[in-house]
Amino acid sequence: MIPYLTSLCMYAKLANIALFFYSDPRFGVIYGVLCLIHLLLLPEPTYEGPENVVYFTGPNLEEELKRDTRVTWLVTFYTVWNSNCVNFAPIFAEMSVKYGLDNLKFGKLDATRYPEVAEKFHVSASAFSKQLPTIILFRNGKEVNRRPTVDSKCQLIKFFFSEVIQSVISFAIAWILG
Repeated sequence: MIPYLTSLCMYAKLANIALFFYSDPRFGVIYGVLCLIHLLLLPEPTYEGPENVVYFTGPNLEEELKRDTRVTWLVTFYTVWNSNCVNFAPIFAEMSVKYGLDNLKFGKLDATRYPEVAEKFHVSASAFSKQLPTIILFRNGKEVNRRPTVDSKCQLIKFFFSEVIQSVISFAIAWILG
């Protein structure tokens, strides 16, 4: 619900800027500057709770995947500016604390900072990309599964990650680890 309210407030601010500007351009500029100051000084809060996540820096992702093939990795490709990634962060952190084992590890890679690695794993970090965050399950150093997936027409299949899906994934992880 919070992501919808955040989007609603942003669109309401944009509509108010347009209406103020239509009424009197000075009011529109003043309100726009106040909204910009609000956005810069009071950004949306980020998750700062417990997590058991390894943050990869570019090429060390591939090195880590190949280093110990007995470890199964669940890696998220994310961006800091994407609201879906921001909303997914607490769920992923909770999963990492709850299900992190010696043979199951959780990792994250910022697709904006390391676009060449994201491109290698076919993850687009563009502003128009609908595939963020992308979650990839690696087993024996190779990709086994990913969400969201692509169909035969190269279209993304919609995937909404929620706590219900988290329980399904936890069951799948338990089944994979066996």
